[in-house]
Amino acid sequence: MKLGSNDYFKLKIFILALLMLTLFIISFMIGRYAITIKTVIDIILAQFFNIAQYWDTTLNTVILQVRLPRILLAIMVGGALSVAGASYQTLFKNPMVSPDILGVSAGAGFGAALAMINNSTWWEIQAVAFVFGIIAVTAAYLIAHMFGDNTITILILAGIVVSSLFQALISIVKTLADTENELPSITFWLMGSLGKGTMNDVYMMLPILIISLGMIYFFRNQINTLAVGEDEAMTMGVNVPLVKLVVIVSSTLMTVAAVSICGIIGWVGLIVPHIARMITGANYSKIVVTSFLIGGAFLLIIDDIIRGVEGVELPLGVLTALVGTPVFVFLLSRVKKGWT
Repeated sequence: MKLGSNDYFKLKIFILALLMLTLFIISFMIGRYAITIKTVIDIILAQFFNIAQYWDTTLNTVILQVRLPRILLAIMVGGALSVAGASYQTLFKNPMVSPDILGVSAGAGFGAALAMINNSTWWEIQAVAFVFGIIAVTAAYLIAHMFGDNTITILILAGIVVSSLFQALISIVKTLADTENELPSITFWLMGSLGKGTMNDVYMMLPILIISLGMIYFFRNQINTLAVGEDEAMTMGVNVPLVKLVVIVSSTLMTVAAVSICGIIGWVGLIVPHIARMITGANYSKIVVTSFLIGGAFLLIIDDIIRGVEGVELPLGVLTALVGTPVFVFLLSRVKKGWT
């Protein structure tokens, strides 16, 4: 029986989902404490079923309170940044666009740095970073609306301006920070890490991720139409301003939630959508699903590498850049041939 295009897509999604599940299980085995797959599965199942405990009680803490939230956050953050990147690239019709195009990362970075020099708790740092990320994107959107009739080009330029402003403010905060404790903390946060992730972070990000993905899924066909061009989309009955707002709001929420939890992580939202596009084609509905699975798997692999290195916690953003740079160079050859 000959398979159709949708059948091939479903097969690809099945393979990616299977890869994600495999990585999910294997990731529990990586770290300071050596744990077998059987023990990992039994510890997880013991939370739902009556399984006699044969393992050390310490492993419960390691699996459920240390590794589980970190693994879940890696999948959620990687998927969120990838979907946000794919959405922005489709909206702006630009293959070089990343989730921080409107200044969300710089704004969140300034908020986190500001909170750190005021001796805030970890929860307060995340909250302030989230708020300033929203403020940055809102400022970019208002600037574009006030001075450029809200066109895509003006919106990108406004984002660059806002990002530059908050980068300058971060530099000022770093000069005021205590060089013994505050400055190293700020620098490490800006490079990204999942090391402090807890289940509370998972619970905080999960509803934001579900709502944002739900908005994108509901408007997926309109967004796909918008990729052809605004004029063509309007003639087909698409409410272009509303769809643009939906993309910006949902992508911003996912990005700022990810950044506030684990710091600035570059390249994921830039290169993963290209990989997804190579696998599924230019259909936005398919790109979103594929991007989430590939992005989650990619960041999970990167974090597994970090946890596998003993004695040092490598910055997550640095490692994604090291891996992402050669991949992006390869993708440039495809961009020269055309991008859809």
